[in-house]
Amino acid sequence: VQLVESGGGLVQAGGSLRLSCTTPKTIFSRSDMGWYRQAPGKQRDLVADITNDGTPNYADSVKGRFTISRDNAKNTVYLQMNSLKPEDTAVYYCRAKVFESRGQEKLQWGQGTQVTVSS
Repeated sequence: VQLVESGGGLVQAGGSLRLSCTTPKTIFSRSDMGWYRQAPGKQRDLVADITNDGTPNYADSVKGRFTISRDNAKNTVYLQMNSLKPEDTAVYYCRAKVFESRGQEKLQWGQGTQVTVSS
């Protein structure tokens, strides 16, 4: 596993957590990075992603509450989650969209980190 996530846990509604995902530089430097989440019995959905040049994009459900950022010096992408709600409970996965030669793209995933928000 080349994407290593951390920062999940249990928090009360209204609280905050910050997720981190670190990759080797050889991956990070040529990737758009993203966070997805999957609740039990549901599909895996995009939460937020950020392009290689730092342009973020958010799912409507988290706009104004979550912030994605990347630190190119640390090869790490973060997801700051504020005003958490019970419906944010899910396993959160880091994803790298790696741009390879001849226009090809390859997806790599982390192992996931559990976020549980209690009401």
